[in-house]
Amino acid sequence: MSTRNRELADFLKHARGAVDPARAGLPADGRIRRVAGLRREEVAMLAGVSTDYYTRLEQGRRITPSPGVLDAIARALDLDSTGRAHLGHLVGAPLGRRVAPTVQRVRPGLYQLLDSLDGTPAMILGRYTDVLATNRLGRALIADFDRMRPRDRNYARWMFLTAEARNLFVDWDVQARAAVENLRLEMGNSPGDATTRALVDELSAASEEFRGWWGEHRVYQRTNGSKRLSHPVVGEFTVDYETFMMPGDADQTLFLFTTGAGTASREAMNLLISWSLASAQV
Repeated sequence: MSTRNRELADFLKHARGAVDPARAGLPADGRIRRVAGLRREEVAMLAGVSTDYYTRLEQGRRITPSPGVLDAIARALDLDSTGRAHLGHLVGAPLGRRVAPTVQRVRPGLYQLLDSLDGTPAMILGRYTDVLATNRLGRALIADFDRMRPRDRNYARWMFLTAEARNLFVDWDVQARAAVENLRLEMGNSPGDATTRALVDELSAASEEFRGWWGEHRVYQRTNGSKRLSHPVVGEFTVDYETFMMPGDADQTLFLFTTGAGTASREAMNLLISWSLASAQV
C-alpha cells in the first residue's frame, strides 16, 4: 500500500472511531458495539454511498470521490474544514497543489517587516515547521533560532527534543500536540515529501509523546490561539498569537505574538522588551 493510501486508510479509521453514534443521529439497534465510533456501514449510510464504496475508500483503494461525495463523507465523520481539506488531499482530489521548491527563502521585504515590528515578537515558519526568520523580540520570547545549526532551526524538532521548549511552555503538551497535528496536515498535503517523512521518523523514534499523538491522525491548522509561558527572564505570562499566510509564498506563515492591554502579561512583555533592548546594546 502506498504512503498516501495508508495515510487515507488510517485517517478514515481514526475519524470514524471518534464519532459518537448518538450525536450522529443513529438510533440504538440493540447490537453491542465492540469498538468506539461508527461502523463502516453507518458511515456509508450517513454519506449516502454504498458500504462497498466506503469500504474500498477506507482500505486505501485508488478512488477519487467527487466534491459532493467528499463533503458527504466529511459530514458523516463530523470533520471540520481542516479535516475536510486533509481528506481531499489524501484522496488526490484536484486542488491545484504546486510542487514546492527545495530551498526555502524569505524575501528581503519580509525581513524588513520583521525588523520594523520592534515591539511585537514575530517569526516566519515554512514547510516542515522550519523557522525561516525571527525578529529580535521573537528570539527573546521563544528561542534564538538564529544561533542554532541550520538543521536545528525547526519548531517541531525544537519542541520535542529540547529541554528549553519543555521549560518554556507551561502548556507544553497543548503546544506540542498542535505541532504534531500541523505536521500531519502537511504530510497529507504532500504525502510523498521525503523531508517531512524523515522528520516524522526522527521524532517518532526520539519521543514517545510524538509517537502517540502522531498515531491519533488528528490534523490542525494553526491560525490563532494563546501560549502560556514560564519565561526565564520575566516569569509566567500568556501571549496570544495570530498567523498570516504570506502573499506569493503560500508555504510561509507569519506569527505575531501580542498581550492584552492593562494586563499582567502586558507588563511582562514590556519588561521583556526593555531586557532585549539592553541585551542588544551589550
